[in-house]
Amino acid sequence: MAQSIDALLVVPATADVLAKFAQGVANDFLTTLYLATTAPVVVAPAMNVNMWEHAATQQNLGILRKRGVTIVEPGSGYLACGMTGPGRLAENEAVVAATLQALGCSQDLAGETVLITAGPTREKIDPVRYLTNRSSGRMGYALAEAALRRGARVLLVSGPTALNPPAAAEVTPVETASQMLDSVLRLLPEASIVIKTAAVADYTIANPPKQKMKRSGPLILELDPTQDILGEIARRKTSQLVIGFAAETENGLDNARRKLASKSLDAIVLNDVSREGVGFDSDSNAVTIMTKDETVDVPETTKWDVAQRVLDAVVRMKQKLLALSRA
Repeated sequence: MAQSIDALLVVPATADVLAKFAQGVANDFLTTLYLATTAPVVVAPAMNVNMWEHAATQQNLGILRKRGVTIVEPGSGYLACGMTGPGRLAENEAVVAATLQALGCSQDLAGETVLITAGPTREKIDPVRYLTNRSSGRMGYALAEAALRRGARVLLVSGPTALNPPAAAEVTPVETASQMLDSVLRLLPEASIVIKTAAVADYTIANPPKQKMKRSGPLILELDPTQDILGEIARRKTSQLVIGFAAETENGLDNARRKLASKSLDAIVLNDVSREGVGFDSDSNAVTIMTKDETVDVPETTKWDVAQRVLDAVVRMKQKLLALSRA
């Protein structure tokens, strides 16, 4: 657990817990977890006013602050012990804000509605077979979670994956490229930002047989191109920012620049899927984020970190648009 958590939040934090944390005592689950984790730690103290003001408690708080622990200061008021003064547990809003800040998640997307496509699509060959690709959906789901933490409303249109979507996302499950297009166009008017990470099949079978095809030697499949979802978004968008992903195996920068211009995108994220261990079906990624004004290389890191860097670029574009509107 110590290695898998995003943050350790202790609410309420008693004088005893603060003292153990400060002195490195590890004699129960919580104090052992504190010593074992490298995640951000946030504590919201609550106790009797005299305990709070005691020199020992204040010294322990000073030690924890120097170690980088975030202290959510208690409020003042009537306490459970009958006394009045500081020591009352901080309000929920203050605890949440401090935790988000400790996680590096500012609320810079508050008020935005982010439409994200994720995962692969499946194109039916017959009732038991389909065409698909190696996309796991992890990149799109990381973006959905990151956007939620930054205050956005998230509309997630997802192809088939083995992942659990973020609880607060509004999820529309789809299977085929056609279904994804229909869902995206239906939701587009609600969105202020569109991020298309889905690896959509480029080809489909127009009229797949209704019965399973039997093996009988060589097989030729006649494939039709699927509809261009990004192209349709670009054609129908009004004021939305649109960010596309480009999975390339060669001439990545040139192909991404052409796609950025031809699809009228505000940004494109280039993903070199020819590299082993990054991109498709991996927890890691290495990308280049390209806009009309800048190119940012993101070396190999987690998809969560890549998601944050992509959203950082989105926020910068939003701020530039706002500045231009005020000029």
